[in-house]
Amino acid sequence: MVGSIIMGVVVALLIFFSLSERVKLKRYRKEWDVIGESKMSPLSESLAGLIGTAGGIYLSLVMLKTFLEVEIPARVNVSTVSVEPMAAISFVLAIVSPYLNRLSKGLKRLKFRFR
Repeated sequence: MVGSIIMGVVVALLIFFSLSERVKLKRYRKEWDVIGESKMSPLSESLAGLIGTAGGIYLSLVMLKTFLEVEIPARVNVSTVSVEPMAAISFVLAIVSPYLNRLSKGLKRLKFRFR
């Protein structure tokens, strides 16, 4: 019960901050290329990239599960939230991937310096 309340409050705060930032951006936006045509914001581009990456990882995991014939439960309960395991894993991997890419580039740069 408490976990779902906390999760609801966190989601509500994230939505509030997102909306307030969008309002600020809308106030400062002065020029439009074509009236009536919306521009992609960095947030919407990032969100589309995140969902696209998570979807690609999810499809790869489904194909791997089918190929290996692995039995995975349909739902997993985390606190009071029930999620599909492969969808949750793909979403977490999509969230972590930019940081892993940055770490990989940093390690390559560090390795190159010490040659």
